Order: sequence, then structure tokens, then C-alpha cells
Amino acid sequence: MNINIPQILAKGEGVSVEFKKARNKLPESLFETICAFLNRNGGVVLLGVTDDKKIEGIDPEAANAMIKNLVNLSNNTQQLAPSFLLESTKIEYENRLIIHIFVPASSQVHRCRGKVYDRSADGDFELKSDEQIKQLYVRKNALYTENTVYPYLYETDFVPGLVERVRRIIKINRADHPWNELSDKEFFLTTGLYRRDLAAGTEGFTLAALLLFGKDEMIQSAIPHYKVDALLRKVDLDRYDDRENIRCNLIEAYDKLMAFIAKHLSDKFYLEGDQRISLRDKIFREIVANMLIHREYMNAYPTSLVIYNDRVETKNANKPHLYGQLFPESFEPFPKNPHLAQIFTQMGRSEELGTGLRNVYKYSKEYSGNGDVEFLEEDVFITKVPLTANVPLYVPIIDTDNDTDNDTDNDTDNDTDRGQRILNLIKKDETITVNKLAGNLKVSKSTILREIKELKENGKLKRIGKEKGGYWQIKENRDD
Repeated sequence: MNINIPQILAKGEGVSVEFKKARNKLPESLFETICAFLNRNGGVVLLGVTDDKKIEGIDPEAANAMIKNLVNLSNNTQQLAPSFLLESTKIEYENRLIIHIFVPASSQVHRCRGKVYDRSADGDFELKSDEQIKQLYVRKNALYTENTVYPYLYETDFVPGLVERVRRIIKINRADHPWNELSDKEFFLTTGLYRRDLAAGTEGFTLAALLLFGKDEMIQSAIPHYKVDALLRKVDLDRYDDRENIRCNLIEAYDKLMAFIAKHLSDKFYLEGDQRISLRDKIFREIVANMLIHREYMNAYPTSLVIYNDRVETKNANKPHLYGQLFPESFEPFPKNPHLAQIFTQMGRSEELGTGLRNVYKYSKEYSGNGDVEFLEEDVFITKVPLTANVPLYVPIIDTDNDTDNDTDNDTDNDTDRGQRILNLIKKDETITVNKLAGNLKVSKSTILREIKELKENGKLKRIGKEKGGYWQIKENRDD
């Protein structure tokens, strides 16, 4: 994080800046200010600076203990409720040591030692009346933190080619989509990923844009607590048997999570009408998308997906609209991050609000023989999908570019729709490998290569780039 101390000092104390003397311990009033910043617009606290901007510094020997105490107290609900993990940094300035504490705006209402504090240009003040606290909740509920504007976030901070890839997937998913003819600038404006904040007088890309397209280091700079843990806990229940620690943008995070699911959970044969569908994908693309697009990203609570013997369980920070179990028949859709949700929906990676919930309930019983799904909306959103003995044992599919599949193709699957099923899988993942196609369709690699050759000859499919780093392109006609 780039910290400009002269700029902060020049700005002086106000609605988003506070200076506090602190020689060798945290000031008594520190968490009142932190609570106020969380409840208002966020801010910066400098420890070791007087109200009149004089740099007194802190005792270097006490600095580490002060930072450790700050972390412990920020996670102590007796001190700050709900708890909120805070980031602090030691900085040497004018030959003295100071501590910089960044406090983001929170989507929740926080209390310090049981009292609610807000912030004004004159400092912290306690909200004492029920009406004042009610209005704070109203304001918080109306706030979508994905709309936070970052004026110094630029397209060069996005992963190269990722915006183009997303737009290409949207076009494949819907050839007549109204976004297809927009320039990138118009696309960002139309989707709400670039906006003007009239109240703050700022303009730029939003947190949603950063989360969707940002490079890892840019995301970590803005929200250093962001990560998604995918864990397998079937043998070692105290730790894990396998782990994927994900800190990348949401587009790539979705791919990594779905790959983790495919690695450790098998699929089963299922026909819906006369068409074969993947129950695993139907269920878990909704679970994974829900984790990513409905998370409250200003909350430091870690997001996790854990595969146990009897269930898959996810947890993510939430800004609840209702409390308790959600059921398809009584569920009222409420968008948490509508701009993130619309991108995922237009890419075909999630259903419209409400439909995805119904799909998980619908297909879970077919997948595992147990329909006791749980969607628990609390301050932490918890999802549980049951697993039983009815889920077939997983047989790993080796995905390697060194596969020398020299079999003579003894597949008995003569399904004439195999080519179309290959195209359907590519629509879901344009980077899918030949080996993964073979695994999904339960045929040999040579069968897939033969089908792909035929699709290419018929002008339906084209390979862009090499095997590594390239992607498939579905062609509308032979003249594409």
C-alpha cells in the first residue's frame, strides 16, 4: 500500500483523518475512532502525531507490541462488534517512528464497548437515540460497497486480455447481446464498473471492476484481507488433505474453484429429458458463483469452500437482508453486489437471482440422494450441500500435455450429438483441455481429437493460440 504521510498531514484531521499521541501503548480512545470510521466512510489514524500535526513518534521498542495488541483487540467483540481485522504499518518519518492504521468503510454497523460511534469533521460522536442508530442502519443497508470508486485504478492494472476474454464469453453465451457492439469504455460505463461518485466528487473504476479484472497485487493493495480457501478434509479433518489458496480476480478464482471441485468430486450419469447434463456442474457452479458475487468484500472474514466426507460447506462474509434458512418457495431475491452478479450471469456462470437457489435444491437430491441443502443467511453466509454414498467414487483424470494416448479408440459411445456436447463444454470453458473433454464425456482422447478435427473441418470450431495459453473459438459460420 502506497502511504503518503505528507499528504495526510497536509489534509489535517477531519472526517477521514485522525492523529493520536501514543508513546508506548494504544490510546484509550483509539477504538472509538476506529468504530466511527467503520460506521462512516473509513479513514486513516496516525499514531505518534499530535492534533496540531507535530511528529512526536512512538517508542520503537513498543511498536511491535502495539501492532499485535491492535490486531487482538480488533478481533475482540468485547472491544469492537462485529470484529474487523485491521491493517497497520510502521513508518519512519522525520527520524521518528509512527504507526499508520487504515480503516475501511464497513457495510455493517459497529459498536465499541457497546456504544455506536459516528464521525464528523469535528471528530467522533456517540449515537444515543434509537432514531440516529436506525438511520445509520438505513444508510448502511443502502450501501453497495462494490461501487467504491478508485480514481487511481487504470486499465493497465487489469490482467492483460481478461476483459476481452469476458466479453468473448458473453458473446458466445448470447450472440445478440446488446453489450457486444459497445467499445470497452462504453462497456465499463454500461455495466457500472466505471462510475462517478457525486457525493464524494470522485470518478473512476469501481471495486467491482478491480475484483473482476485486477492483477493480484492491485487487489491485495486495495483489500489485503481478500482470499478464498478451498480445502479437502476427508482424512485429515484437523488440517486438510489438499488445499488451494486463491487470491486472484474473481474470473480466474471461479475457474480455480470449479477445477478444485472437479478434482475431488465425481459426476454421475443423468438425463434431463433426452439430454445429458452434469449434476455436479449444475449444483456447484451456483455454489461457487454465490460465494464470489454475494460476498461482502469490505469485511475481512475469510471465504472458504471445504469438501468433507458428508458435505461441501462454504462460508463467506455477508450483509444479510433476512436471517435464517432460505427456501426456494419463500426466497425473495436481494442483490448483494448487483454489478458482479450481472457479469457472472451474462457469462452464463450463474443464474438470475433465485433460480440458482432452486437449481441447487432441485439437483442435490439427484446427485447425492439427499436433498437436505442448507442456505443460512446470517452475518456469515453458510451453504451446505450433502454428500452420500450415492455420489460415485472419483476416478482422477490425468490432465497432462505429455499424454501419449495411442489407443485405437475402442469407445462404444456412438452418440451422434457428441460434437454438440463438446461445443457446449467449450461454451462453459473456452480453455478446457482435450483430456478434460475426454473425462467429461467418458471417452478416450483419440475420440475427442477425431471429433474436434471434424468440427474444425465443418467450420464450427477454431483453435486460437497454442495448446498452452490458447483457447477455443466457436465459429458461427465458415466465413468467421
